[in-house]
Amino acid sequence: MTGNARLPMGIEDFEEMRTQGYYYVDKTGLIRDLLDHLGKVNLLTRPRRFGKTLNISMLRCFFEVGSDGGLFDGLEISKEKKLCRQYMGRFPVISISLKGVSGRTFDEAKGMLRSILGNEALRFQFLLESDCLSEPERQQYRKLIELNEKGVFSMADELLKDSLFKLSQFLEKYYGQKTVVLIDEYDVPLDKAYRSGYYDDMVELISGLFGQVLKTNRSLYFAVLTGCLRISRESIFTGLNNFNVYTIKDARYREYFGFTDEEIRAMLSYYGFMEQYDAVKQWYDGYQFGNTGIYCPWDVINYCGDLRDGNVAEPQNYWVNTSSNDIVRKFIGRAGSAARNEMELLIDGGSIRKMIRQELTYRDLDSDVDNLWSILFTTGYLTQRGQQQGDMTELVIPNREIRWIFVQQIRRWFQEETKKDTAKLERLGRAFQENDVKAVEDTFTAYLGKTISIRDTNARKDRKENFYHGILLGLLSNLDGWCVRSNAESGDGYSDIMIEIEAQEIGIVIELKYAENAAFDAGCREALRQIREKKYEQALVRDGMKTIYRYGIACYQKRCRVISG
Repeated sequence: MTGNARLPMGIEDFEEMRTQGYYYVDKTGLIRDLLDHLGKVNLLTRPRRFGKTLNISMLRCFFEVGSDGGLFDGLEISKEKKLCRQYMGRFPVISISLKGVSGRTFDEAKGMLRSILGNEALRFQFLLESDCLSEPERQQYRKLIELNEKGVFSMADELLKDSLFKLSQFLEKYYGQKTVVLIDEYDVPLDKAYRSGYYDDMVELISGLFGQVLKTNRSLYFAVLTGCLRISRESIFTGLNNFNVYTIKDARYREYFGFTDEEIRAMLSYYGFMEQYDAVKQWYDGYQFGNTGIYCPWDVINYCGDLRDGNVAEPQNYWVNTSSNDIVRKFIGRAGSAARNEMELLIDGGSIRKMIRQELTYRDLDSDVDNLWSILFTTGYLTQRGQQQGDMTELVIPNREIRWIFVQQIRRWFQEETKKDTAKLERLGRAFQENDVKAVEDTFTAYLGKTISIRDTNARKDRKENFYHGILLGLLSNLDGWCVRSNAESGDGYSDIMIEIEAQEIGIVIELKYAENAAFDAGCREALRQIREKKYEQALVRDGMKTIYRYGIACYQKRCRVISG
Protein backbone atom coordinates (compact mmCIF):
# COMPACT_ATOMS: atom_id res chain seq x y z
CA MET A 1 0.00 0.00 0.00
CA THR A 2 1.56 3.29 -1.08
CA GLY A 3 0.93 6.72 0.38
CA ASN A 4 -1.36 9.23 -1.29
CA ALA A 5 -0.01 12.55 -0.02
CA ARG A 6 0.47 15.09 -2.79
CA LEU A 7 4.03 15.68 -3.93
CA PRO A 8 5.07 19.28 -3.21
CA MET A 9 6.51 20.12 -6.63
CA GLY A 10 7.23 23.84 -6.58
CA ILE A 11 5.46 24.38 -3.21
CA GLU A 12 7.44 26.84 -1.08
CA ASP A 13 4.74 27.99 1.36
CA PHE A 14 4.75 26.13 4.68
CA GLU A 15 1.09 26.78 5.48
CA GLU A 16 0.00 25.50 2.06
CA MET A 17 2.27 22.48 2.51
CA ARG A 18 0.68 21.58 5.85
CA THR A 19 -2.96 22.32 5.06
CA GLN A 20 -3.31 21.03 1.51
CA GLY A 21 -2.21 17.42 1.99
CA TYR A 22 1.37 17.62 0.73
CA TYR A 23 4.16 15.27 1.77
CA TYR A 24 6.40 17.19 4.18
CA VAL A 25 9.92 16.26 5.21
CA ASP A 26 10.13 17.58 8.76
CA LYS A 27 12.72 20.34 9.05
CA THR A 28 11.21 22.07 12.10
CA GLY A 29 14.23 21.09 14.21
CA LEU A 30 15.79 24.15 12.56
CA ILE A 31 13.61 26.34 14.84
CA ARG A 32 14.96 24.70 18.02
CA ASP A 33 18.57 24.84 16.86
CA LEU A 34 18.22 28.44 15.74
CA LEU A 35 16.86 29.50 19.14
CA ASP A 36 19.57 27.52 20.96
CA HIS A 37 22.32 29.33 19.02
CA LEU A 38 20.58 32.59 18.25
CA GLY A 39 22.54 35.53 16.95
CA LYS A 40 21.15 38.95 16.25
CA VAL A 41 21.65 38.38 12.50
CA ASN A 42 21.94 34.86 11.09
CA LEU A 43 22.95 34.19 7.48
CA LEU A 44 22.40 30.68 6.09
CA THR A 45 23.87 30.05 2.63
CA ARG A 46 22.94 27.05 0.48
CA PRO A 47 22.77 26.35 -3.27
CA ARG A 48 19.51 27.01 -5.10
CA ARG A 49 16.68 24.49 -4.81
CA PHE A 50 17.66 23.19 -1.38
CA GLY A 51 14.61 24.41 0.56
CA LYS A 52 15.68 27.88 1.71
CA THR A 53 12.39 29.56 0.82
CA LEU A 54 10.26 26.86 2.45
CA ASN A 55 12.29 27.13 5.66
CA ILE A 56 11.88 30.91 5.74
CA SER A 57 8.12 30.40 5.33
CA MET A 58 8.20 27.85 8.18
CA LEU A 59 9.96 30.35 10.46
CA ARG A 60 7.35 33.00 9.69
CA CYS A 61 4.49 30.59 10.46
CA PHE A 62 6.07 29.65 13.78
CA PHE A 63 7.02 33.06 15.16
CA GLU A 64 4.34 35.38 13.73
CA VAL A 65 1.58 36.73 15.93
CA GLY A 66 -1.72 35.04 15.10
CA SER A 67 -0.14 32.04 13.37
CA ASP A 68 -1.88 28.67 13.47
CA GLY A 69 -0.04 26.52 15.98
CA GLY A 70 -1.81 23.48 14.59
CA LEU A 71 0.46 23.62 11.55
CA PHE A 72 3.21 22.16 13.73
CA ASP A 73 1.21 19.35 15.35
CA GLY A 74 3.11 16.07 15.20
CA LEU A 75 6.31 17.72 13.95
CA GLU A 76 9.65 17.69 15.74
CA ILE A 77 9.35 21.19 17.16
CA SER A 78 6.03 20.32 18.83
CA LYS A 79 7.99 18.13 21.28
CA GLU A 80 9.71 21.27 22.57
CA LYS A 81 6.82 22.39 24.78
CA LYS A 82 8.68 25.15 26.60
CA LEU A 83 10.05 26.68 23.40
CA CYS A 84 6.62 26.59 21.78
CA ARG A 85 4.99 28.34 24.76
CA GLN A 86 7.71 30.99 24.82
CA TYR A 87 8.10 31.70 21.10
CA MET A 88 5.28 30.32 18.94
CA GLY A 89 2.99 33.10 17.69
CA ARG A 90 4.65 35.72 19.90
CA PHE A 91 6.38 38.12 17.49
CA PRO A 92 5.62 40.55 14.72
CA VAL A 93 7.39 39.22 11.63
CA ILE A 94 8.58 41.00 8.50
CA SER A 95 9.22 38.42 5.78
CA ILE A 96 10.37 39.25 2.26
CA SER A 97 11.99 37.45 -0.65
CA LEU A 98 14.36 39.38 -2.90
CA LYS A 99 14.23 36.68 -5.57
CA GLY A 100 12.25 38.93 -7.90
CA VAL A 101 14.48 42.02 -7.69
CA SER A 102 15.83 42.22 -11.22
CA GLY A 103 15.68 44.44 -14.26
CA ARG A 104 17.61 45.61 -17.27
CA THR A 105 18.27 48.91 -15.50
CA PHE A 106 18.78 50.01 -11.92
CA ASP A 107 15.47 51.91 -11.96
CA GLU A 108 13.60 48.77 -13.03
CA ALA A 109 15.20 46.74 -10.25
CA LYS A 110 14.52 49.49 -7.74
CA GLY A 111 10.87 49.47 -8.81
CA MET A 112 10.70 45.72 -8.15
CA LEU A 113 12.20 46.25 -4.69
CA ARG A 114 9.63 48.99 -3.94
CA SER A 115 6.87 46.58 -4.92
CA ILE A 116 8.18 43.81 -2.64
CA LEU A 117 8.63 46.11 0.34
CA GLY A 118 5.36 47.94 -0.28
CA ASN A 119 3.36 44.73 -0.48
CA GLU A 120 4.90 43.47 2.76
CA ALA A 121 4.02 46.77 4.45
CA LEU A 122 0.42 46.39 3.19
CA ARG A 123 0.02 43.32 5.42
CA PHE A 124 -0.02 45.67 8.42
CA GLN A 125 -2.69 48.21 7.45
CA PHE A 126 -4.07 48.09 11.00
CA LEU A 127 -1.21 50.47 11.80
CA LEU A 128 -3.18 53.25 10.04
CA GLU A 129 -5.78 53.21 12.83
CA SER A 130 -3.52 52.41 15.73
CA ASP A 131 -3.24 54.80 18.69
CA CYS A 132 0.10 53.16 19.46
CA LEU A 133 1.62 55.26 16.67
CA SER A 134 1.81 59.01 16.62
CA GLU A 135 0.26 60.89 13.74
CA PRO A 136 3.70 61.56 12.12
CA GLU A 137 4.44 57.85 12.38
CA ARG A 138 1.11 56.97 10.76
CA GLN A 139 1.97 59.43 8.00
CA GLN A 140 5.31 57.69 7.49
CA TYR A 141 3.55 54.34 7.27
CA ARG A 142 1.15 55.75 4.67
CA LYS A 143 4.14 56.71 2.55
CA LEU A 144 5.35 53.09 2.65
CA ILE A 145 2.15 51.87 1.00
CA GLU A 146 1.30 54.93 -1.10
CA LEU A 147 0.62 54.35 -4.82
CA ASN A 148 1.05 56.80 -7.68
CA GLU A 149 -1.49 57.46 -10.44
CA LYS A 150 -0.30 54.30 -12.24
CA GLY A 151 -0.95 52.13 -9.20
CA VAL A 152 2.77 51.68 -8.49
CA PHE A 153 4.39 52.08 -5.08
CA SER A 154 5.99 55.49 -4.96
CA MET A 155 8.11 55.64 -1.79
CA ALA A 156 11.13 57.92 -2.20
CA ASP A 157 14.64 56.46 -2.36
CA GLU A 158 15.56 57.47 1.20
CA LEU A 159 12.35 55.96 2.54
CA LEU A 160 13.05 52.83 0.52
CA LYS A 161 16.31 52.37 2.42
CA ASP A 162 14.55 53.10 5.72
CA SER A 163 11.45 50.99 4.98
CA LEU A 164 12.30 47.80 6.88
CA PHE A 165 13.74 49.76 9.79
CA LYS A 166 10.64 51.98 10.06
CA LEU A 167 8.27 49.04 9.71
CA SER A 168 10.06 47.13 12.49
CA GLN A 169 9.73 50.17 14.76
CA PHE A 170 6.03 50.57 14.06
CA LEU A 171 5.35 46.88 14.68
CA GLU A 172 7.25 46.92 17.98
CA LYS A 173 5.18 49.87 19.14
CA TYR A 174 1.93 48.16 18.16
CA TYR A 175 2.67 44.73 19.68
CA GLY A 176 5.00 45.75 22.50
CA GLN A 177 7.40 43.11 21.20
CA LYS A 178 10.56 43.31 19.14
CA THR A 179 10.33 42.28 15.47
CA VAL A 180 11.66 39.19 13.69
CA VAL A 181 13.00 39.97 10.19
CA LEU A 182 13.29 37.23 7.55
CA ILE A 183 14.97 37.94 4.20
CA ASP A 184 15.08 35.17 1.60
CA GLU A 185 17.50 35.18 -1.39
CA TYR A 186 19.24 38.29 -0.09
CA ASP A 187 22.00 38.10 -2.74
CA VAL A 188 19.81 37.83 -5.87
CA PRO A 189 19.60 41.63 -6.45
CA LEU A 190 23.41 41.83 -6.45
CA ASP A 191 23.71 38.91 -8.85
CA LYS A 192 21.22 40.45 -11.28
CA ALA A 193 22.85 43.87 -10.96
CA TYR A 194 26.29 42.43 -11.67
CA ARG A 195 25.02 40.76 -14.82
CA SER A 196 23.21 43.89 -16.02
CA GLY A 197 25.83 46.54 -15.26
CA TYR A 198 24.47 48.50 -12.30
CA TYR A 199 26.25 46.64 -9.49
CA ASP A 200 27.64 49.66 -7.62
CA ASP A 201 24.22 51.32 -7.42
CA MET A 202 22.60 48.14 -6.11
CA VAL A 203 25.34 47.59 -3.52
CA GLU A 204 24.71 51.09 -2.17
CA LEU A 205 20.94 50.51 -2.02
CA ILE A 206 21.08 47.07 -0.39
CA SER A 207 23.80 48.19 2.00
CA GLY A 208 21.58 51.07 3.13
CA LEU A 209 18.49 48.86 3.44
CA PHE A 210 20.26 46.17 5.48
CA GLY A 211 22.35 48.61 7.50
CA GLN A 212 19.26 50.41 8.76
CA VAL A 213 17.24 47.36 9.81
CA LEU A 214 20.04 45.03 10.94
CA LYS A 215 22.55 47.36 12.62
CA THR A 216 21.81 49.12 15.94
CA ASN A 217 18.07 48.60 15.44
CA ARG A 218 16.52 48.47 18.93
CA SER A 219 13.29 47.10 17.44
CA LEU A 220 14.95 43.99 16.01
CA TYR A 221 14.69 40.74 17.99
CA PHE A 222 16.63 38.71 15.44
CA ALA A 223 16.99 38.32 11.67
CA VAL A 224 17.52 35.34 9.38
CA LEU A 225 18.83 35.78 5.84
CA THR A 226 19.28 33.09 3.22
CA GLY A 227 21.14 33.11 -0.09
CA CYS A 228 23.54 31.21 -2.31
CA LEU A 229 26.69 33.26 -1.76
CA ARG A 230 28.28 34.65 1.35
CA ILE A 231 28.73 38.22 0.18
CA SER A 232 31.70 40.05 1.66
CA ARG A 233 30.83 41.92 4.84
CA GLU A 234 32.71 44.90 3.50
CA SER A 235 30.34 44.94 0.55
CA ILE A 236 26.91 45.20 2.20
CA PHE A 237 27.27 44.33 5.91
CA THR A 238 29.76 47.01 6.97
CA GLY A 239 29.90 47.51 10.74
CA LEU A 240 27.44 44.74 11.51
CA ASN A 241 28.25 43.01 14.81
CA ASN A 242 26.84 39.77 16.24
CA PHE A 243 26.63 38.43 12.69
CA ASN A 244 26.49 34.61 12.48
CA VAL A 245 27.20 32.98 9.11
CA TYR A 246 26.54 29.28 8.43
CA THR A 247 27.69 27.99 5.05
CA ILE A 248 27.73 24.55 3.44
CA LYS A 249 31.07 23.92 5.15
CA ASP A 250 29.58 24.28 8.64
CA ALA A 251 28.18 21.37 10.65
CA ARG A 252 25.42 23.43 12.28
CA TYR A 253 22.09 23.33 10.39
CA ARG A 254 23.58 20.83 7.91
CA GLU A 255 20.54 18.52 7.89
CA TYR A 256 17.87 21.21 7.50
CA PHE A 257 18.47 22.09 3.85
CA GLY A 258 18.11 19.21 1.41
CA PHE A 259 17.20 15.60 2.21
CA THR A 260 19.28 13.11 4.16
CA ASP A 261 19.60 9.48 3.10
CA GLU A 262 17.17 8.43 5.83
CA GLU A 263 14.60 10.95 4.59
CA ILE A 264 15.03 9.74 1.01
CA ARG A 265 14.45 6.13 2.00
CA ALA A 266 11.32 7.11 3.89
CA MET A 267 9.92 9.08 0.93
CA LEU A 268 10.66 6.39 -1.65
CA SER A 269 9.18 3.73 0.61
CA TYR A 270 6.05 5.84 1.19
CA TYR A 271 5.39 6.19 -2.54
CA GLY A 272 6.44 2.64 -3.43
CA PHE A 273 9.57 3.65 -5.36
CA MET A 274 12.29 1.92 -3.33
CA GLU A 275 13.45 0.06 -6.43
CA GLN A 276 14.62 3.46 -7.73
CA TYR A 277 16.81 4.13 -4.69
CA ASP A 278 20.13 3.39 -6.39
CA ALA A 279 19.26 5.58 -9.38
CA VAL A 280 18.15 8.44 -7.11
CA LYS A 281 21.40 8.17 -5.18
CA GLN A 282 23.56 8.25 -8.31
CA TRP A 283 21.75 11.21 -9.83
CA TYR A 284 20.73 13.44 -6.91
CA ASP A 285 22.92 12.58 -3.89
CA GLY A 286 26.56 13.45 -3.33
CA TYR A 287 26.41 16.89 -1.69
CA GLN A 288 28.30 17.29 1.58
CA PHE A 289 27.03 19.95 4.00
CA GLY A 290 29.30 19.99 7.02
CA ASN A 291 29.98 16.29 7.45
CA THR A 292 26.54 15.08 6.29
CA GLY A 293 25.58 13.64 2.91
CA ILE A 294 22.67 15.49 1.32
CA TYR A 295 20.36 14.96 -1.69
CA CYS A 296 18.91 17.83 -3.75
CA PRO A 297 15.21 17.92 -2.69
CA TRP A 298 13.98 19.66 -5.84
CA ASP A 299 15.22 16.82 -8.02
CA VAL A 300 13.95 13.98 -5.85
CA ILE A 301 10.46 15.48 -5.51
CA ASN A 302 10.17 16.12 -9.25
CA TYR A 303 11.44 12.64 -10.12
CA CYS A 304 8.97 11.00 -7.72
CA GLY A 305 6.20 13.09 -9.29
CA ASP A 306 7.14 11.99 -12.80
CA LEU A 307 7.40 8.37 -11.67
CA ARG A 308 3.95 8.51 -10.09
CA ASP A 309 2.46 10.09 -13.21
CA GLY A 310 4.14 7.54 -15.46
CA ASN A 311 5.99 10.25 -17.38
CA VAL A 312 9.49 8.78 -17.03
CA ALA A 313 11.30 5.68 -15.84
CA GLU A 314 14.91 6.88 -15.77
CA PRO A 315 16.12 9.89 -13.72
CA GLN A 316 15.96 13.25 -15.45
CA ASN A 317 17.91 16.47 -15.09
CA TYR A 318 15.61 18.89 -13.26
CA TRP A 319 18.14 21.27 -11.73
CA VAL A 320 19.39 22.45 -15.13
CA ASN A 321 16.04 24.10 -15.86
CA THR A 322 16.18 26.31 -12.75
CA SER A 323 19.10 28.48 -13.87
CA SER A 324 21.07 29.51 -16.91
CA ASN A 325 24.23 27.73 -15.67
CA ASP A 326 26.20 30.72 -16.93
CA ILE A 327 28.84 30.24 -14.24
CA VAL A 328 29.88 26.87 -15.72
CA ARG A 329 30.10 28.33 -19.22
CA LYS A 330 32.11 31.29 -17.93
CA PHE A 331 34.55 28.99 -16.18
CA ILE A 332 35.08 26.78 -19.23
CA GLY A 333 35.61 29.81 -21.44
CA ARG A 334 38.21 31.35 -19.14
CA ALA A 335 39.98 28.16 -18.04
CA GLY A 336 43.50 27.58 -19.26
CA SER A 337 44.97 24.19 -20.11
CA ALA A 338 45.74 23.35 -16.46
CA ALA A 339 42.19 24.14 -15.33
CA ARG A 340 40.73 22.17 -18.23
CA ASN A 341 42.83 19.18 -17.25
CA GLU A 342 41.41 19.51 -13.74
CA MET A 343 37.93 19.71 -15.25
CA GLU A 344 38.58 16.46 -17.12
CA LEU A 345 39.62 14.81 -13.88
CA LEU A 346 36.43 15.98 -12.14
CA ILE A 347 34.19 14.80 -14.96
CA ASP A 348 35.92 11.42 -14.85
CA GLY A 349 34.93 11.06 -11.19
CA GLY A 350 38.19 12.28 -9.69
CA SER A 351 38.85 15.06 -7.19
CA ILE A 352 41.00 18.16 -7.02
CA ARG A 353 42.22 20.28 -4.11
CA LYS A 354 41.58 24.02 -4.07
CA MET A 355 41.59 26.92 -1.66
CA ILE A 356 37.97 28.01 -1.31
CA ARG A 357 37.07 31.62 -0.63
CA GLN A 358 33.54 31.66 0.73
CA GLU A 359 33.35 35.41 1.31
CA LEU A 360 33.43 37.21 -2.03
CA THR A 361 32.09 40.25 -3.78
CA TYR A 362 30.68 39.91 -7.27
CA ARG A 363 33.63 41.93 -8.56
CA ASP A 364 35.90 39.11 -7.37
CA LEU A 365 34.35 36.79 -9.93
CA ASP A 366 36.25 38.42 -12.78
CA SER A 367 39.39 39.41 -10.91
CA ASP A 368 40.88 35.90 -10.80
CA VAL A 369 39.81 32.73 -12.61
CA ASP A 370 40.64 30.78 -9.42
CA ASN A 371 37.70 32.49 -7.72
CA LEU A 372 35.39 30.64 -10.08
CA TRP A 373 36.28 27.38 -8.29
CA SER A 374 34.89 28.97 -5.13
CA ILE A 375 31.69 30.04 -6.89
CA LEU A 376 31.20 26.58 -8.41
CA PHE A 377 31.52 25.19 -4.88
CA THR A 378 29.17 27.59 -3.11
CA THR A 379 26.49 27.34 -5.82
CA GLY A 380 26.40 23.53 -5.77
CA TYR A 381 28.20 22.58 -8.98
CA LEU A 382 31.02 21.13 -6.90
CA THR A 383 30.97 19.72 -3.38
CA GLN A 384 33.41 18.84 -0.66
CA ARG A 385 34.80 15.36 0.01
CA GLY A 386 36.19 14.42 3.41
CA GLN A 387 37.42 16.89 5.99
CA GLN A 388 39.15 20.19 5.41
CA GLN A 389 42.95 19.79 5.49
CA GLY A 390 44.65 23.07 6.21
CA ASP A 391 43.55 25.72 3.71
CA MET A 392 42.71 23.22 0.99
CA THR A 393 39.32 21.64 0.20
CA GLU A 394 38.94 18.43 -1.78
CA LEU A 395 36.34 19.06 -4.51
CA VAL A 396 34.28 16.65 -6.64
CA ILE A 397 31.26 16.82 -8.93
CA PRO A 398 28.46 15.61 -6.63
CA ASN A 399 26.42 13.37 -8.92
CA ARG A 400 25.45 12.36 -12.45
CA GLU A 401 23.01 15.23 -12.86
CA ILE A 402 25.65 17.91 -12.29
CA ARG A 403 28.17 15.97 -14.38
CA TRP A 404 25.61 16.07 -17.22
CA ILE A 405 25.40 19.87 -16.86
CA PHE A 406 29.17 20.19 -17.16
CA VAL A 407 29.26 17.97 -20.25
CA GLN A 408 26.43 19.90 -21.92
CA GLN A 409 28.08 23.25 -21.22
CA ILE A 410 31.39 21.93 -22.56
CA ARG A 411 29.66 20.89 -25.77
CA ARG A 412 28.03 24.30 -26.20
CA TRP A 413 31.27 26.13 -25.51
CA PHE A 414 33.08 23.86 -27.96
CA GLN A 415 30.49 24.48 -30.68
CA GLU A 416 30.79 28.23 -30.19
CA GLU A 417 34.57 28.04 -30.38
CA THR A 418 34.59 25.92 -33.54
CA LYS A 419 32.33 28.37 -35.37
CA LYS A 420 35.06 30.99 -35.05
CA ASP A 421 37.52 28.97 -37.21
CA THR A 422 35.53 28.58 -40.42
CA ALA A 423 38.54 27.52 -42.50
CA LYS A 424 39.24 24.55 -40.26
CA LEU A 425 35.56 23.58 -40.22
CA GLU A 426 35.36 23.75 -43.99
CA ARG A 427 38.50 21.60 -44.19
CA LEU A 428 36.76 18.90 -42.14
CA GLY A 429 33.68 19.04 -44.35
CA ARG A 430 35.73 18.88 -47.53
CA ALA A 431 37.59 15.82 -46.20
CA PHE A 432 34.31 13.97 -45.58
CA GLN A 433 32.94 15.06 -48.95
CA GLU A 434 36.08 13.89 -50.82
CA ASN A 435 36.45 10.66 -48.84
CA ASP A 436 39.88 11.80 -47.62
CA VAL A 437 40.13 9.50 -44.59
CA LYS A 438 43.49 10.79 -43.41
CA ALA A 439 42.29 14.40 -43.45
CA VAL A 440 39.10 13.46 -41.58
CA GLU A 441 41.14 11.66 -38.96
CA ASP A 442 43.72 14.45 -38.54
CA THR A 443 41.17 17.27 -38.39
CA PHE A 444 38.76 15.52 -36.00
CA THR A 445 41.68 14.55 -33.74
CA ALA A 446 42.79 18.20 -33.70
CA TYR A 447 39.30 19.20 -32.56
CA LEU A 448 39.31 16.54 -29.85
CA GLY A 449 42.61 17.90 -28.59
CA LYS A 450 41.01 21.26 -27.88
CA THR A 451 37.95 20.06 -26.00
CA ILE A 452 37.66 18.38 -22.62
CA SER A 453 37.62 14.62 -22.95
CA ILE A 454 35.25 12.31 -21.13
CA ARG A 455 37.09 9.21 -20.00
CA ASP A 456 34.82 8.15 -17.12
CA THR A 457 35.62 4.48 -16.62
CA ASN A 458 32.38 4.04 -14.70
CA ALA A 459 30.19 5.20 -17.58
CA ARG A 460 28.52 2.76 -19.91
CA LYS A 461 30.12 2.39 -23.33
CA ASP A 462 27.13 3.94 -25.08
CA ARG A 463 27.41 7.07 -22.92
CA LYS A 464 31.05 7.48 -23.93
CA GLU A 465 30.09 7.05 -27.57
CA ASN A 466 27.37 9.68 -27.14
CA PHE A 467 29.97 12.23 -26.08
CA TYR A 468 32.00 11.86 -29.29
CA HIS A 469 28.78 11.63 -31.30
CA GLY A 470 27.71 14.99 -29.86
CA ILE A 471 31.01 16.67 -30.71
CA LEU A 472 31.04 15.50 -34.34
CA LEU A 473 27.35 16.23 -34.82
CA GLY A 474 27.85 19.77 -33.54
CA LEU A 475 30.74 20.33 -35.96
CA LEU A 476 29.03 19.00 -39.08
CA SER A 477 25.75 20.78 -38.32
CA ASN A 478 27.53 24.10 -38.86
CA LEU A 479 28.34 23.38 -42.51
CA ASP A 480 26.27 25.26 -45.09
CA GLY A 481 24.25 23.19 -47.54
CA TRP A 482 24.52 20.02 -45.46
CA CYS A 483 21.38 18.27 -44.22
CA VAL A 484 22.63 16.53 -41.06
CA ARG A 485 20.45 14.13 -39.08
CA SER A 486 21.22 12.32 -35.86
CA ASN A 487 19.95 8.83 -35.01
CA ALA A 488 17.95 8.81 -38.22
CA GLU A 489 15.86 5.73 -39.01
CA SER A 490 17.19 3.95 -42.10
CA GLY A 491 17.32 0.35 -43.25
CA ASP A 492 17.03 -1.91 -40.23
CA GLY A 493 18.00 0.55 -37.54
CA TYR A 494 19.12 4.04 -36.61
CA SER A 495 22.41 5.45 -37.84
CA ASP A 496 24.50 7.74 -35.64
CA ILE A 497 24.87 10.52 -38.22
CA MET A 498 23.40 10.71 -41.72
CA ILE A 499 24.22 13.52 -44.15
CA GLU A 500 22.82 14.60 -47.52
CA ILE A 501 24.72 17.15 -49.64
CA GLU A 502 22.07 17.72 -52.28
CA ALA A 503 24.11 19.97 -54.58
CA GLN A 504 26.65 17.19 -55.18
CA GLU A 505 24.18 14.33 -54.61
CA ILE A 506 26.51 12.93 -51.95
CA GLY A 507 25.25 10.89 -49.01
CA ILE A 508 27.33 10.13 -45.90
CA VAL A 509 26.72 7.58 -43.14
CA ILE A 510 28.79 7.80 -39.95
CA GLU A 511 28.86 5.31 -37.09
CA LEU A 512 30.94 6.08 -34.00
CA LYS A 513 32.37 3.58 -31.51
CA TYR A 514 34.25 3.95 -28.25
CA ALA A 515 37.60 2.19 -28.68
CA GLU A 516 38.01 0.27 -25.43
CA ASN A 517 41.70 0.19 -24.43
CA ALA A 518 42.60 2.11 -27.62
CA ALA A 519 41.46 -0.78 -29.89
CA PHE A 520 40.88 1.65 -32.78
CA ASP A 521 40.91 -0.76 -35.72
CA ALA A 522 38.46 -3.16 -34.06
CA GLY A 523 36.13 -0.24 -33.27
CA CYS A 524 36.19 1.03 -36.86
CA ARG A 525 35.56 -2.42 -38.30
CA GLU A 526 32.63 -2.95 -35.93
CA ALA A 527 31.16 0.41 -36.96
CA LEU A 528 31.39 -0.42 -40.70
CA ARG A 529 29.94 -3.88 -40.11
CA GLN A 530 26.94 -2.30 -38.40
CA ILE A 531 26.43 0.15 -41.29
CA ARG A 532 26.44 -2.65 -43.85
CA GLU A 533 24.38 -5.18 -41.92
CA LYS A 534 21.69 -2.66 -40.97
CA LYS A 535 21.68 -1.12 -44.47
CA TYR A 536 21.84 2.43 -43.19
CA GLU A 537 22.50 3.84 -46.67
CA GLN A 538 19.01 2.87 -47.93
CA ALA A 539 17.45 6.18 -46.91
CA LEU A 540 20.16 8.09 -48.76
CA VAL A 541 19.65 6.06 -51.93
CA ARG A 542 15.92 6.56 -51.65
CA ASP A 543 16.48 10.33 -51.45
CA GLY A 544 18.46 10.30 -54.71
CA MET A 545 22.01 10.47 -53.41
CA LYS A 546 24.29 9.08 -56.17
CA THR A 547 27.55 8.81 -54.22
CA ILE A 548 27.50 7.15 -50.78
CA TYR A 549 30.37 7.25 -48.30
CA ARG A 550 30.40 5.06 -45.18
CA TYR A 551 32.66 6.01 -42.26
CA GLY A 552 33.46 3.97 -39.18
CA ILE A 553 35.03 6.19 -36.51
CA ALA A 554 36.54 4.88 -33.28
CA CYS A 555 37.44 7.31 -30.48
CA TYR A 556 39.42 7.01 -27.28
CA GLN A 557 40.26 9.96 -25.02
CA LYS A 558 41.50 12.67 -27.44
CA ARG A 559 42.33 10.44 -30.40
CA CYS A 560 40.35 8.89 -33.21
CA ARG A 561 40.75 6.48 -36.11
CA VAL A 562 38.68 6.64 -39.33
CA ILE A 563 38.05 3.89 -41.88
CA SER A 564 35.91 4.24 -44.98
CA GLY A 565 34.21 1.28 -46.62
